[in-house]
Amino acid sequence: MKTSFRTILSLCMLLVYLCRPESLLAQDRIEGNWTDAKQEAKINIYKSTDNKFYGKITWLKEPMRNGKPKLDEHNPDKELKNRPIIGLLILKGFEKDADNGYDEGTIYDPKNGKTYSCEMTLKNNTLNIRGYIGISLIGRTTVWTRTN
Repeated sequence: MKTSFRTILSLCMLLVYLCRPESLLAQDRIEGNWTDAKQEAKINIYKSTDNKFYGKITWLKEPMRNGKPKLDEHNPDKELKNRPIIGLLILKGFEKDADNGYDEGTIYDPKNGKTYSCEMTLKNNTLNIRGYIGISLIGRTTVWTRTN
């Protein structure tokens, strides 16, 4: 029986695809790196072991103040005021509620030290982030853009 190179290559590609780690196969479209609306920060969104989505600040346009890394100085908890902004977890506990919707989470704003209820909607390479207090009708929306 004669096997062509194309058949062998196709089988190898299938094998590589099937042997990928499960975490790569299950990756959600929201996961990855995003830039905020003002392009001052990059946030990495990931799915945790609890099947909820979280986001950390991974880059700042201006990471330093007076020669030192910027800190979470506006946090109302005195014990948290000395943690660096880079690495700060700002999105917490989001659940996927539809193809493009994520809710039940919170967003923390290090510029004022406040945490808001939040919902997110994915639209192609943009992410609408709506932070609010109480009901989502009374809130503010910002748009993040996918980045590398």
